[in-house]
Amino acid sequence: MERQIRSAIRDAVNRSSRKPFHWGGLAGYQQLQAMAQELHRVAAEPETVYLQQLARQVARVLEKNQALAQDLQQAHIQAKRIANCLRYPLGVDSGLAARAPAGSEVADEMQALLQQFQPNLKAEPAQAALRAAWHRLWKTWGAELLPCYDLPGLPPDNLKLEGLFGRLRRHQRRITGCRSTRELRDLGHYQVLFGAETETDLLRQLRQVPLAEYQAHRHRLAEAEAQRQFLCRLHRDPGRAIRELITKYTVRRTELAPERVLPRTSSLHTD
Repeated sequence: MERQIRSAIRDAVNRSSRKPFHWGGLAGYQQLQAMAQELHRVAAEPETVYLQQLARQVARVLEKNQALAQDLQQAHIQAKRIANCLRYPLGVDSGLAARAPAGSEVADEMQALLQQFQPNLKAEPAQAALRAAWHRLWKTWGAELLPCYDLPGLPPDNLKLEGLFGRLRRHQRRITGCRSTRELRDLGHYQVLFGAETETDLLRQLRQVPLAEYQAHRHRLAEAEAQRQFLCRLHRDPGRAIRELITKYTVRRTELAPERVLPRTSSLHTD
């Protein structure tokens, strides 16, 4: 359990990013905050010295990076505002997504956001970097984005289509062993058309596997996925994940505590 807590701390300080809406540094800092709250609630006992040391180290890291985390938080909020203005699907607000704006309306809203966002360029480096990139990209590509809002049915990006063909390319390389996926130019649309199977065929394939063998492989898969599932729970609710781990730690420590050995009274037995 101590090893899992250390793994959770390492995961927090090495969180990967999936920009533009998931920032690993900010998510890791928030994860450390939730973990610190739970670690500080551990009772100060001789058996919890290690957890107390971890709590002090986590608190020191949080205090050292507090100003930078606040700067990142404000920059992240502004990035979501830009997404809401563009009605981007991944970060769009439900109220804005209900109606289809015109390109001129989006341009006016974007100009208003640009004028309102005036960070301190020296004291807030993350917001300053966002402002510089925002101005540059909007000046370069803003005029070419606006026609997407005036043409009905035209999506703002092709990420979903690119993701679909990316999966087809990986499947083609896996079954052929060749790096080139030129065959998808002629047969890719047929794979998209016939990719779904019927429920009857799916049940027939499932019944070909013996139940005992299926359960054995499921058990092996569960053991292999245990660490990844723990990290998923940690990312979703770090406070709850650490709280449950500390509770198990306390119960296990109680179970391993040496039982009191009562002194054995000697007695004389006579025949």
